[in-house]
Amino acid sequence: MKSVLLLLLPALLTAEVRFHQFPDRLSVEIDGKPYTDLFYGPDVRKPYLHPLRSATGKIVTRQYPMADVPGEKKDHPHHQGLSFTYADVNGYNFWASDKTQLDSKSGSIRLKRVVSTKDGVKGVAKLEFEWLDPQGQLLLTEERTMTFSASPGLRAIDFDITLRAEQQAVFGDTKEGMFNIRLAPGLDHLSGSNGCHGEKECWGKRGESFTFSGSVGGEPLSVTIFDQPGNPSYPTYWHVREYGLFAANPFGVRDFTGDKNANGSRTLPRGESLHFQYRVVIQGTDRDHPVASR
Repeated sequence: MKSVLLLLLPALLTAEVRFHQFPDRLSVEIDGKPYTDLFYGPDVRKPYLHPLRSATGKIVTRQYPMADVPGEKKDHPHHQGLSFTYADVNGYNFWASDKTQLDSKSGSIRLKRVVSTKDGVKGVAKLEFEWLDPQGQLLLTEERTMTFSASPGLRAIDFDITLRAEQQAVFGDTKEGMFNIRLAPGLDHLSGSNGCHGEKECWGKRGESFTFSGSVGGEPLSVTIFDQPGNPSYPTYWHVREYGLFAANPFGVRDFTGDKNANGSRTLPRGESLHFQYRVVIQGTDRDHPVASR
């Protein structure tokens, strides 16, 4: 990854990342303390990272529905931590994954294998997933590399994801997707690299990065997602809600623009691939750090 990612390099590589693999999850710790878990067990219909923590251990993702925490809203039970998913692939829904939402159109994303993990100042995990239709037929193979980095006041994850069509796959035009996080209460100040502020200005707009900031447990914090050059429809559209939903979505053109004649759908012929790269950065808003801008 290049561009904004290069700004982080001097500040990173100062903490030790370690992985611990279990049958239902991959745990990530930084300097001996828990950072996050990637859940992919047999009861999980899409893999998700939960919870994400700041450098001081503050949880920046909503804990519902995985845990019942006072003060958290209990809406949208499919908003689970951080995930990469979509609501319309050949008409099948991989987004609405809660057991109360399942129907004849519900797909699932299953772990194929953990390819490798590498501990170090940059912790690297490589995994493969299978996107299955309701009958269990393979639509897409996902190859995912996640690189975890840290400094005393910052946490970052780089995602490198390739989707390969095992049969022709059509990503329909819908707002429900794609690279997304549901944030904890208190992170409700929204801004974009395009100059927008708040949901009214920012929803459905395009930009290289969007940031939610605020306070968690009395600590000023921000969470930023960076889109990357080379991604489909760069700079991407953003499905963002001030209640805490935060999603980069390259295909929802009709929904986001309100143009009924627009069509953001993407057809991926069998054997061809789409490549996505994103970076997530969690840091304190009281620190003078260049990552939040270009």
